[in-house]
Amino acid sequence: MTEPCRTAAPLHPASALDYIPVPLLRHLQLERLRTVVRRAYEKVELFRTRMQERGLRPDDIASLEDISRLPFTVKTDLRDTYPFGLFASPIEEVVRLHASSGTTGKPIVVAYTREDVEVWTNAMVRTLASCGIGAGDIVQNAYGYGLFTGGLGAHYGAEAIGATVIPISGGNTDRQIMVMKDFGVTAICCTPSYFVHLIERARELGVDLRGLALRTGVFGAEPWTDSMRRHIESHSRIRAYDIYGLSEITGPGVASECVCQNGLHVFEDHFYPEIIDPATGEPLPEGAEGELVLTTLSKRAMPILRYRTRDITAFIPEPCPCGRTLRRIRRISRRSDDMFIIPGVNVFPSQVEAALLAVEGTLPHYLIVLTREKGLDQMEVQVEVTPEVFSDKIGALEELQARLVRELENVLGIRAQVRLVEPQTIQRSEGKAKRLIDRRNLAD
Repeated sequence: MTEPCRTAAPLHPASALDYIPVPLLRHLQLERLRTVVRRAYEKVELFRTRMQERGLRPDDIASLEDISRLPFTVKTDLRDTYPFGLFASPIEEVVRLHASSGTTGKPIVVAYTREDVEVWTNAMVRTLASCGIGAGDIVQNAYGYGLFTGGLGAHYGAEAIGATVIPISGGNTDRQIMVMKDFGVTAICCTPSYFVHLIERARELGVDLRGLALRTGVFGAEPWTDSMRRHIESHSRIRAYDIYGLSEITGPGVASECVCQNGLHVFEDHFYPEIIDPATGEPLPEGAEGELVLTTLSKRAMPILRYRTRDITAFIPEPCPCGRTLRRIRRISRRSDDMFIIPGVNVFPSQVEAALLAVEGTLPHYLIVLTREKGLDQMEVQVEVTPEVFSDKIGALEELQARLVRELENVLGIRAQVRLVEPQTIQRSEGKAKRLIDRRNLAD
């Protein structure tokens, strides 16, 4: 029998809904679903038109299963209605605007009423409490502030839970390490790839993170693997927790690991989750891997119905030892739109990361470069190696390179070129790490 996971902080009152009996939760979800569908139908032309095309009216949603009758929303819908076309509240009721960090075209704009900000804050309180953070913690918030939702989302939640917040934002790595050491920081919020960079820079400065007060890391905003978690925890002696969110739904605070670190609990009283077949759009049975779809149940300024996240995961059927009744999803290590095909094989960057970290002597910094030569696609993986290995004999480097080629072939089923590079060669990011450069469309 699995032992219950021990919480690292007293249960926060906001977390009471995490343990709500399932029948009561389903009743609450249905009430909120019917309300949000009616609001979307009456206030947002896009949703009204699409429901009418299906012959649907709000009263037709009589059970939670009826959610599958509703149309999907996709990212292009938010871009096509830029900036305010999906708002269900007049601008005088909107107290906050955020926007995504899109790399092409117009950004995705999201809006919040005062009630929406309160719901978001509540979700982030529950997120941090799930990770064992509470009053008395000193939280270094290294997520970016501004239009990106990460910084203010974590900030509001940490303040509301009673922690001391250091709004340091991203960048200035040396100052981050100084503050972490001098202020007695106990928890940090940032992307996992940036924390790996903090570990490396601290070592260069002669600071051993394992000797500091830091005990908890709350990491999100990019997919990461269990191998990356093991690397982080072994080099810093913290507990590294995965959180999940997206601007289109609210920002961070949609789902979070608990102290069991075995799947993310979805705060499904506010965000209703489904898993669908990404090819057909049909709902999948419990435990089957597919695409996560989310419906906002409480959002007023910008309700979203059945948003296709493109994130690949599955529900975990077994109850969590922590006692929470909220459904769990497996950690999201890949997105359907991250996949690339070479040559004729589906490959995800997360598979490459897992293969590289399985071989001792490499660092969790890599870059996948795709090119096309004489009509044939080529894949090269550039991977940093530890200083000890790089300064070793040529034969040792060649042996490591051969092991990496074999491991990648075992995982991917194809043979990739591997180029070993010295430490600090691959550019670091203060936000989401860039793992893939596709130059195939640039080749002749």
